[in-house]
Amino acid sequence: MLLTGSVRYITLDFFRNRKFIAFATFTAAGLITFILCTLIFFDIQTDSLRSKNTGESAIKNPTLAATVNNSKKNNQNKPPEAGDKIYLRLFKQEGILEMWYQHHHQQYQLYKTWKICTFSGGLGPKKAEGDGKSPEGFYATQKNLLNPNSNYHLSFNIGYPNAYDRANGYTGSYIMIHGKCVSIGCYAMSDIGIEQIYSLVSQALDSGQQKIPIHIFPFKMNQANMKKHQYSKHYPFWLELKPAYDLFESQRRLPAIKVHNQHYVIN
Repeated sequence: MLLTGSVRYITLDFFRNRKFIAFATFTAAGLITFILCTLIFFDIQTDSLRSKNTGESAIKNPTLAATVNNSKKNNQNKPPEAGDKIYLRLFKQEGILEMWYQHHHQQYQLYKTWKICTFSGGLGPKKAEGDGKSPEGFYATQKNLLNPNSNYHLSFNIGYPNAYDRANGYTGSYIMIHGKCVSIGCYAMSDIGIEQIYSLVSQALDSGQQKIPIHIFPFKMNQANMKKHQYSKHYPFWLELKPAYDLFESQRRLPAIKVHNQHYVIN
C-alpha cells in the first residue's frame, strides 16, 4: 500500500511539472512530423514506380509507344513535303523570315520562322541601283534564279525589279536571299538558316511549283504599327502593301496582285 501510494504520488507530481508538459508536447509534434514525412516518402516512391512501369509498358507495347511519340510530334510543325506549295514572308522591323506552306489545297500554315541576320538601308522600298536599300513589296523566285554555288554560301534571287519597280523607274539587280550574314541590299541569313530555306525552296520548285512568292513588308502591318509610322514619307506606299497583309492574316490565302498606273492592286 505504502509503495503503491508513493508511486502514484510521484507520478502525479511528475505529470504536473511544466517541464514534462513541454517535453511531452515537443515529443508528440516530432512523432507526428515523422509519420507524415514517412507517408509522403512512400507516396512519392509509389508514383515513381507507376511512372517507371508506364514507361516500360510503352516500350513493350508498340501501340502505346507510338501514341506517346505522336503526341510529341503533334506539338511541332511538320516540314513541307514534296508537292506542297511554299510562300515566304519577310518583316524588316521584326527581322524575321517566315516560311508558310500549303498542303493539298488546304489553308497555308506556318512551318518555321528564321531570324534575318542582316539587311541594309532601313525601312522603305529600294528605288535605285547602289542606294544600299533592301526592297519591300511583292516578289517571287523560280528555279533558274537559284544559285547553289553562290559566294554567299547559297542564294536565290527574289526577282527585283518587279513590274511595280519597273513601272516606277526603279533600278537594281542581283537582290538575293543568301547566307554569310552580310548584306548590301540583300537579305542575309545565317549559313544554317539559308541551308534549310534553300533546301525547301528547291524541293518545292523541283516538285512542280513554278514560282515561290516572296512578300516583303516593312513591319507587321497591324493598327499599332501603322499608326506608329503614319508620318513616314513611305506611308502612302505602305498603304498599298497592307491589303495583301490583311488578306493573308484573315484568310490564310495569297492575294492576286497586279500593277496598274504605277500602283499595286490587291484582290
